[in-house]
Amino acid sequence: MGKVKVAIIGVGNCSSALIQGVHYYKNASMDEFVPGLLHADFGDYHVKDIKFVAAFDIDSRKVGTDLSNAIYSKPNNTKTFYKVPNLNVDVYKGPPLDGVGKYVKDVIKIDPNQKPVDVARVLNDSGAEVVVNYLPVGSDKATQWYAQQAIDAGCAFVNCIPSFIASEPKWQKKFEEAKLPVAGDDVMSQVGATVVHKTLIKLLVDRGAVIDESYQLNIGGDTDFQNMIDEDRLASKRKSKTSAVQSLVPYKVPLHIGPSDFVPFLENTKIMYVWIKGRYFGNTPFKIDVKLEVLDSPNSGGIVIDAIRATKLGLDRGISGPLISISAYAFKHPPRQQPYEVAKQWVEMFIEGKRDR
Repeated sequence: MGKVKVAIIGVGNCSSALIQGVHYYKNASMDEFVPGLLHADFGDYHVKDIKFVAAFDIDSRKVGTDLSNAIYSKPNNTKTFYKVPNLNVDVYKGPPLDGVGKYVKDVIKIDPNQKPVDVARVLNDSGAEVVVNYLPVGSDKATQWYAQQAIDAGCAFVNCIPSFIASEPKWQKKFEEAKLPVAGDDVMSQVGATVVHKTLIKLLVDRGAVIDESYQLNIGGDTDFQNMIDEDRLASKRKSKTSAVQSLVPYKVPLHIGPSDFVPFLENTKIMYVWIKGRYFGNTPFKIDVKLEVLDSPNSGGIVIDAIRATKLGLDRGISGPLISISAYAFKHPPRQQPYEVAKQWVEMFIEGKRDR
């Protein structure tokens, strides 16, 4: 069926892991098991079919350079597991809007002499089909602005951050009217705190235990966590992670979920703590205490590769508005929450054409 032409908004750690991963697995056989992917060959599209055609950032160390170099530029600090060859894709400057929080304003280097480009025009000229949003948490205005640019350029939108687009009725309608698909919101890592927390909660509910209270705390050392020191930028992130867990419990549970601190020397390592208190037969109490340590950015790379390809299938099939199946599988705050096993089955049915979205 050809290539999946992708534009990236925000050339940070997650973009770096995504782009490295696409090239790392480009030679995977169609039936090969690839950790983190549902399939190497997803419907009509293999991993190697993803082609990056445009990218936007605001940091002067990245703007004007080839995307293959920008993904390794500071302040990025994720693992290099594949050296990406020259992509012949320049990183363009987009408007900062609300993309720079007060705690990272001295970390992000912005050249005032570099003027933002006409984003919709660049998307058009590049032939981009799917726009992937990797802006920092709390970039609500910027996310909405880029979503509109995608619509203006006739592109589908994959929203990886907790600024709600795919799950927001107003934006669902905008994409429906534009006859374009949208997937999101807030990507859920392959082996992350939210998916582990959801799985444990689902297990306890299915086994008839009562959950009394629970928390999920995360710490890390990259600019994502530095940005999230600002509590004003965290409202949607807390809502996204909390709703993902609460959706699996048929009663209200006291929950405290969200990033808790920035530890610089951890760099792209993320450490997560999940704690659950509850009761089983005879009102007998129990507690579950879990610690999980991961390298953050590669943790979502494969999930986004699947989301990109599902969104391209939506484009090919003329589907407009929110993609319910891939959103429930790949994101924390989808239009419709589902247990993991249900969401995965939905995606398989979508690939086979047995579900329309």
